[in-house]
Amino acid sequence: MAAMPRWAITTLSVAIFLGFWEFFGRDINPVFGSYPSAIAEAFVVLARSGKIWVALGQSLQPFILGYALAIVVGVPLGLVVGRFRTTEAALGIYVTAGYAMPLVALVPLLILWLGLGFTVKVAIVFLMSIFPVCINTWAGVAAVPVSMIEVGTSFVASDTTILRRIILPATLPYIMAGIRLAVGRAVVAMIIAEFFTAISGLGGIIIQSANNFDTATMFVPVVILMMLAIGLNALIVWIERRVAPWQAEIAGRDE
Repeated sequence: MAAMPRWAITTLSVAIFLGFWEFFGRDINPVFGSYPSAIAEAFVVLARSGKIWVALGQSLQPFILGYALAIVVGVPLGLVVGRFRTTEAALGIYVTAGYAMPLVALVPLLILWLGLGFTVKVAIVFLMSIFPVCINTWAGVAAVPVSMIEVGTSFVASDTTILRRIILPATLPYIMAGIRLAVGRAVVAMIIAEFFTAISGLGGIIIQSANNFDTATMFVPVVILMMLAIGLNALIVWIERRVAPWQAEIAGRDE
């Protein structure tokens, strides 16, 4: 008997979950909860008015820029910290402390520095998503076998060449894992930024709907954010299979 495809299992799982939610959600007071069909109706209303698309655009702009900056800065920083002992001793403690620090507590301070607009939102997304990327890259460099580096050294390769030709390809699975972990933190950071700063975007819809006890409408941005995170995660997995196809073969994963 052939095994059921992964997409079919996922589809069946989601269908069962939505069915249970629809059935039992109808018995819940609409102030305290909602159900899929009511959320879908609220989405149609928001979509027809154009409000959801404007809010999505307002949220995506700082999200994309902050998340992209976290990758652009976090990957090289992790490579350097993991590769060079002096850099690790000098900067490693700050990276570790930054990951553990409750960055939400710094939001009021960031607002004082950067104001309530676009810049502070980008900064919040950047700070909350850079550390998973950096730490995973750092861990990946540390996991590279010494024998591989010794091969490069024996051919009198420079540190830059070893980093680019040997360490970076070997570290790619760790880098992609860090980027995937950073997606969730970036999405959370985007909403936190909208809660604490100028109330706009998807976070603004959540707050306004909650204040009006419109639970179904409040769930619309939440579902969109979940789908955004799932879509980005799938995109990153696709990119990983293109840039590091050997990893899937080693792990024995199927499509």
